[in-house]
Amino acid sequence: MGIPGAAAGSALYSTIEDGLLSGNIEMETTNEPLISIIRYNGSDYNFNASATVDDCLACRNKEGVTWINVNTASDLSLLKSLGESFGLHDLTIQDITNTNHRVKYEDFDRYLLIILKMLDFNTAERSINTEQLSIVFGSNFAITFQEFPGDFFGPLRDEIKIKDSIVRKMGADYLVCRIVDTVVDNYFGTVEDFGEVIEEKEDAVVANPTRETLSSIQSIKKNMMQLRQYVWPVREILSDLSKRGSPLIKESTLAYFRDVYDRVFEAMDMIENTREMVSGMIDIYLSSMSNKTNEVMKVLTVVATIFIPLTFIVGLYGMNFDNMPELHESWGYPAILIFMLTVAAGMLAYFHKKHWI
Repeated sequence: MGIPGAAAGSALYSTIEDGLLSGNIEMETTNEPLISIIRYNGSDYNFNASATVDDCLACRNKEGVTWINVNTASDLSLLKSLGESFGLHDLTIQDITNTNHRVKYEDFDRYLLIILKMLDFNTAERSINTEQLSIVFGSNFAITFQEFPGDFFGPLRDEIKIKDSIVRKMGADYLVCRIVDTVVDNYFGTVEDFGEVIEEKEDAVVANPTRETLSSIQSIKKNMMQLRQYVWPVREILSDLSKRGSPLIKESTLAYFRDVYDRVFEAMDMIENTREMVSGMIDIYLSSMSNKTNEVMKVLTVVATIFIPLTFIVGLYGMNFDNMPELHESWGYPAILIFMLTVAAGMLAYFHKKHWI
C-alpha cells in the first residue's frame, strides 16, 4: 500500500531529536476544516470535507460505514461534543487530548479505543516527527483523531472511492484494520531512512572518526530506542485484535488483523537489526580511535627509541674528564655528530625493514 511520508500541511509536529521529545517544530499553518466525514457502503459513497458535530450525529445510525476524521486533539469543547454524540467515556476524551499518551488499546464494550503514534523521518534534522493518532470505532463507525491537520490517509481515502474495492464491501472493523496498516507501513519507511543515515555514518567512522561522529551515532541509537518503544506495544494491540475478543470485530476481519500483526513483527526485526548496526558502529568507532592512538604511540615510541642511544652518547661526552683525548681534537665534535647521525639512520633503516614504520 502506498503511504505518504507525513501529514501534509501540518501546523506543528512533535519531534524526537537525540532520542528525546524536544517539543514542536513550527510549520506552515493551514485553514483546513477540523472535521471530515466519509460515509459509504457497497453502492453509495458520500464525502463531506467540512462537517459539523450535527453532521456526525446524523450519520451515526445510517446504513453503511461512517469514517469521521478530526484534525485536532486540543479542541476540548469539540471533542466533548463528539463524545456526547457517540457515547464516549470521559476517560476516552482524556486519553485523546493527552498527546503524550503511551500506545494503548482499550475495550469499552460499545466501542474500542486504539492510540498509536504516526512516525515520519525528518530528513533535514535527521530526527523523527511523531504525531498521535487516536481511533475510536463501533459497529458502523470509526472516528480518527489526528494531533494536527493533514492528509496522512490520502491513499486509503482514494481507495474508498472505488466502488469495487474490498474496503467498500467490508465493515468499520476492516476500515480500522486498514488505518492501522497504513500507520504500520510508514514504520518501514522511517526505519529504512535511518538505515541510509547509518550507511553514511559508517563511512565517516572508518575514514575519519571524530567526537561529532560519536555524538551522531548516539543520537541515532536513542532514536531507534524511541522507535522501539512506539512499535513494540502495537504488537500487543494487534495480538488482542486478531483474536475473537470483541463482538465489534467480525470473524472475516480477523485474518486481516493477523496480517498486520505479522507486519509489525517484520518492522520490529528491522528495528532490532538497525539497532545492532548502530551498536556495531560504536564498536567500529572505538576500534578506529584505538588504532589512531596506537599510531600516535608508535611514532612517539620510535622517536624515543632513537634518542635513547643519542642521549647516552651526549651524556657520556658531557662528563668532561681530562683523559678523553677526542675532546681536545679538532675533529672530535664533527666525528661525534656523524656517529650520532649514523646511529639514528641505522635504527630508522632497521625499523623500516621490520615494517614498524
